[in-house]
Amino acid sequence: MALTMNDVERFEASRSRLEAIAYRLLGSASEAEDAVQETFLRWQAADVDHIQVPEAWLTKVLTNLCLNQLTSARARRETYVGQWLPEPLLAGDPMLGPADTAEQRESVSFAVLALLERLSPGERAVYVLREAFACPHREIAEILDITEAASQQIFHRARKHVADGRARTEIDEAAARRIIDEFLAAATSGRTEPLVRLLTQDAIAIGDGGGKVPARAKAFEGALAVATFMRGLFKPGKAKRDLVGGSPEVYATTANGGPAVVAVLDGRVVGVMCLEITAEGIAAFRNQVNPDKLGRATRRWAAGDHGGPLLTAF
Repeated sequence: MALTMNDVERFEASRSRLEAIAYRLLGSASEAEDAVQETFLRWQAADVDHIQVPEAWLTKVLTNLCLNQLTSARARRETYVGQWLPEPLLAGDPMLGPADTAEQRESVSFAVLALLERLSPGERAVYVLREAFACPHREIAEILDITEAASQQIFHRARKHVADGRARTEIDEAAARRIIDEFLAAATSGRTEPLVRLLTQDAIAIGDGGGKVPARAKAFEGALAVATFMRGLFKPGKAKRDLVGGSPEVYATTANGGPAVVAVLDGRVVGVMCLEITAEGIAAFRNQVNPDKLGRATRRWAAGDHGGPLLTAF
């Protein structure tokens, strides 16, 4: 059935929300775009004149497409090379979605997206729809074909899993920038001690190279191990320059609503390091260097003005 211009406009009015939901469910911007496009095809084939609440219909179709995708993704990730991390979204990306409340901001943080991988697809869907988009349990129940009571139980269970996995902390932009400056100064000092002082005792560092870029298969754990790794990462060396293709410029920015360090070479983002900061110090570094997951970040970076770099790496 051919869509009228009004029908297309009705879909486009929901596109940003659909993309934000899909990204939180899948952890991948490219897969989120594909899911939204497939939702549009379903909208195009439907008898839209008889759909009374388009947003609810579209949300249900999209969510179930994402649930199918998550089921197959779990099988693929069992053979993924090294650690799997989400695709980072830089500041201002519309796919980040609503950020009016602490819950909405936290739901798209790199730390929480990584934790959501521990949930079942159903738990993840309930958590995202309720926590990030404040969907009533009645509506979630209709989307997932479960009872309202089941939706409530699943949400409380999922929320507890996420809460148990991290310490919830919000810091302002100025404090985050100060910590990044201190971190980069320590990382380039050539000494381990200044780095250790910035980290929590149980700090971790995880990298996702996707088999395309070298990244340790197992996370570094503990302040000393992480500090030693970071000191080596920022130590100049010809082998690193040859691997990357030059000396990247390093900037401080935000990704997924939190402090981040971005490495850029000839206009191309070659790495995004997301920092998880608590009252006790830096608790985690999650480094995305898989080029397949940095295309959107590169396009977003090219569209903005970021001033001069803080330093040139390697």
